[in-house]
Amino acid sequence: MTTIGLPTGDGGIAPFEMGAPRAAVEPPKRPFNRIAFAAAHVVADPLADNDPWIEPAIDWDATLAFRRHLWRLGLGVAEAMDTAQRGMGLDWETSLELIRRSVAEARDMPGAAVASGAGTDHLAPDPDLAIEDVIAAYEEQCAAVEAAGGRIVLMASRALAAAARGPEDYLRVYDRILSQVAEPVIIHWLGEMFDPALAGYWGHDDHWRAMETCLAAIEADAARIDGIKISLLDKDKEIALRRRLPDGVRMYTGDDFNYPELIEGDEAGYSDALLGIFDAIAPAASAALAALSGNRAEDFRAILAPTVALSRHIFRAPTRFYKTGVVFMAYLGGLQDHFVMVGGQQSARSVVHLAEIFRLADRAGLLPDPELAAGRMRDTMRLHGIAA
Repeated sequence: MTTIGLPTGDGGIAPFEMGAPRAAVEPPKRPFNRIAFAAAHVVADPLADNDPWIEPAIDWDATLAFRRHLWRLGLGVAEAMDTAQRGMGLDWETSLELIRRSVAEARDMPGAAVASGAGTDHLAPDPDLAIEDVIAAYEEQCAAVEAAGGRIVLMASRALAAAARGPEDYLRVYDRILSQVAEPVIIHWLGEMFDPALAGYWGHDDHWRAMETCLAAIEADAARIDGIKISLLDKDKEIALRRRLPDGVRMYTGDDFNYPELIEGDEAGYSDALLGIFDAIAPAASAALAALSGNRAEDFRAILAPTVALSRHIFRAPTRFYKTGVVFMAYLGGLQDHFVMVGGQQSARSVVHLAEIFRLADRAGLLPDPELAAGRMRDTMRLHGIAA
């Protein structure tokens, strides 16, 4: 077994003995009985001569290779979402290029699913914005995604959150956009724990009151909505909303704390999945979903149970920095060759935080090559001035 010294929260270094990785996961032999999208990260180009806080530089080959990895495991790709650092390093122009490339790549892989984020992030939030400006920004991005052959995830809008004077403005915007889409969309309610600029979305600071506005928007245009992804990290709120959705409208869990029980469901229904953590735990997610599809619920629970502690650590507050942990997992797992992120976001978490990701990923069996992972953890520690 490989042993590595890892930094601890008290300023020390403690030895950690790595365990055995999970057996390699084969592509699923049949479709899952849940729809499952992984919100995928982007791989930065470490050789680009750019100012990373200002201008994103993408390694397109590595970014698309990661998407093929997800598709081979039977997962769909939720493209250009917050996991791809949308609004935290990835601008709209680069997002659209990412969407175009991902949709084109999916055409060469039978069964590969892509849903792409359309929002208003090319419009700077401002309380003085007119609601018509927000509508026009949404229209521009939705038209671009559809022109690329993409399916829309209607992302929450910082501009709308800044400009709206109450719930009626949200209803007006969503009704206008939904009336124009070519095919049913997924609405994304992203909570303020993921993006503080979205506090008070749907016109209320209280989530339960906001839920009433959200439901009104869905009920008004249910035929144009495939589902809603809710990212509030509160299973009770998700279940309550799920039970009130109109027939035919799916709940896509975005709860990276409680996803196993929400996906498994209860006597009244279940959630499909559109999760950032599925990027980091894709092999386990695939194996668990295959088990659930084969009526092996106990295996489903057993596979995902050790991933929950890892996910809660990656998504701990400030939750918006979870992308750092997701990319670090891809680096440790040998799915990319470096730990560089657009926007310089590799610096958003401490080395102690990264060391705990290493421990929890190992305990979940998610480090397929322990020697490689240990070597990369040591390299990370050396960059932080820690002799490893």
